[in-house]
Amino acid sequence: MPVLYKIPLANGKNAENFSMRNSLFQVILVLTFLSITLRAQDAADYKIIKPASNTILFFSGDETYHTIGRLSERPIRACVLDKNNHPVEGVKVHFTFIKGPGKNPATVENELVVTNVNGIAETYVRLASHDGVYEFAARIYQGNPDNDIVYYRLYGRDSNWVFFLIIGLAGGLALFLFGMEMMSEGMKKVAGSRLRSILSSITNNRLVAVGMGTFVTMIMQSSSATTVMLVSFVQARLITFAQSLGIILGADIGTTFTAQLIALKLTDYALLMIAIGFLIFFIAKPLRYKNIGETILGFGILFFGMKIMSDAMYPLRTFEPFIDILLKLENPLFGILIGTIFTALIQSSGAFAGIIIVLATQGILTLEAGIPLLLGANMGTCITAFLASINTSREAKRVAIAHILFKVAGVLLFIWWIPTFADIIRSLSPGNSSALKGAELLADVVPHQIANAHTVFNVFLTLVMLPFTRLAAKWITRLFPDKAIETVSPYQTRFLDDSLLDTPTLALNLAKVEILRLGKKVIIMVKKSIDPFLSNHNNPNVNLDEGENEIDFIEKKIRVYLTRISRQNLDEQRVAEVFQMINVAAELEQIADIVSGEMKRLLQKKCEQDSAFSSQGKDEIAVFHQKTMKQINRALDLFKEVNLAKAREIEAKYKEYRIMEMDLRHIHYRRLQKDIPETVASSEIHVALIDLLKRISSHATNIARIMMASKKMRAPKTPSIN
Repeated sequence: MPVLYKIPLANGKNAENFSMRNSLFQVILVLTFLSITLRAQDAADYKIIKPASNTILFFSGDETYHTIGRLSERPIRACVLDKNNHPVEGVKVHFTFIKGPGKNPATVENELVVTNVNGIAETYVRLASHDGVYEFAARIYQGNPDNDIVYYRLYGRDSNWVFFLIIGLAGGLALFLFGMEMMSEGMKKVAGSRLRSILSSITNNRLVAVGMGTFVTMIMQSSSATTVMLVSFVQARLITFAQSLGIILGADIGTTFTAQLIALKLTDYALLMIAIGFLIFFIAKPLRYKNIGETILGFGILFFGMKIMSDAMYPLRTFEPFIDILLKLENPLFGILIGTIFTALIQSSGAFAGIIIVLATQGILTLEAGIPLLLGANMGTCITAFLASINTSREAKRVAIAHILFKVAGVLLFIWWIPTFADIIRSLSPGNSSALKGAELLADVVPHQIANAHTVFNVFLTLVMLPFTRLAAKWITRLFPDKAIETVSPYQTRFLDDSLLDTPTLALNLAKVEILRLGKKVIIMVKKSIDPFLSNHNNPNVNLDEGENEIDFIEKKIRVYLTRISRQNLDEQRVAEVFQMINVAAELEQIADIVSGEMKRLLQKKCEQDSAFSSQGKDEIAVFHQKTMKQINRALDLFKEVNLAKAREIEAKYKEYRIMEMDLRHIHYRRLQKDIPETVASSEIHVALIDLLKRISSHATNIARIMMASKKMRAPKTPSIN
């Protein structure tokens, strides 16, 4: 061995010992060098990643929220793997703060951490005093600097973040519901006339009824609103209870349209839709285009509210108490209860389905948790219809009961196999990017899956229940039979419904039926008025004004109701129709005034004179009264179904009656010339009575003239009332 250093030695033995020690030292140096080299080489084969967990969301700590100025609620974690993707224990990982808001840096509790048996290294951080984005990094302490570093983004939130979360949710929900209401209003105004024609074409075909219910609810944006409308229609006898069942099932399908729109994730274009809708609404002059602008504006506000809610909920993605609550929603009974209560409060299953989808966009709601909430939403939407059925007819109550029974039956059908149903929905829903994992994967696919589950549930329920609607109608009718005697207050309208004032075309239908009801009362009044005059016994106690107070009351209510309709944003055709109905009701009320006023006074005068008509005079008055009754009936039939030919026929008939009235006067005067005692005694009463009947006929004819004056002679057929 060569001598590297010349060192004086005391003796040969010491020189030998030193040589041995020098050789041993060199061996140790070589082994140490080789060990370091090998470890460095192994470290170069390691890789560092952000670990994930199937049970813990945001396991790595990346993209999590933490309160500023405090130690983080959860750690940031890194995982070291070898070239075979096996976790490596005992590797040093270095954590460091990169950048953040403000001047003060964030701190890392333990900068150098050794991986555990699972290859995991974790440490806590303390954010600075400013809210915003903080960036951290983790890298293997030794190894290849090009392939051993991962980055983390943490979000600092203020200490009062819960307050801002609440106001964000409240404001976003308010905009969401306001936008939905505005969109619904615009769509109803655009398609309002179609709603009326749809109503007039309802048949006993159950498939047609389902289609109508679906279409109307897509416009109304709420199955609750459609069911409330059905309660009013059945109450007004525009449709029968059996017909309403198919519409109810269709309404349940129509309400899923909102959820499908929300699942499209159009929030990035919300402000664009608001701008376009605003321009159309405030610049366009034609009412139709204004309604279209209102629809687009409402659509944009809806999505903008959804974006605000989504942004406000973002910190909840990593808030463990909230995540624990969501996990409990996978318990079907708990989820259904929450969905039922919340939907009953906001009175729209479509809106609550939208809220569920907003939650799903955060990646914190699974499909298994969303389905029970949807089932609860379908239950909660029945509450509104049930409340609307209070103080209505028995048949209207059956509509609300049918809605409840259908939904309960649907929930009972699905509650037992929610996991299987979820698997079916996943197979029917679009695929996802294989690069997404964990919360990002849930946020990408679950919103569409929830919307599809909402649609599939209601379509399946319709297919199951539709063949049994007639049987269900009979069963519910037996469960809630008609009362033996159904009394209606004489001073109460039966068909006017304030809840439909914001849908003028539908409210006009109810006003029309109420006017027909008023007309029937007037007919009864006129019919009874002639009997005391033709009787041989003069009875001064006969009450010809019976029902007059009720008729005045109904006419006033109709006038007020129609005036309130006219204050809505109506097109010219609807405005003309409103005032047309007001005038028709006024003509009927004037006929009642003639009977209760002038005919009553004339009868009292006849009784005071104790006079009687001759037999020929009685026959003449009876015939003319019959003609008058026919004229009133013709006018009401024309009002029920407007027809130009019928209107001209009524006008022609009135001309005949005027000639007939003149002929009756001449015949009466000839009897006076013959000095017939009865004719002489009752002459004044006879002539005045014929004149009053002619005036009644004139008011009936005015109804035809009013209808003829309308620019639009087409109107839907209104079913007769009992």
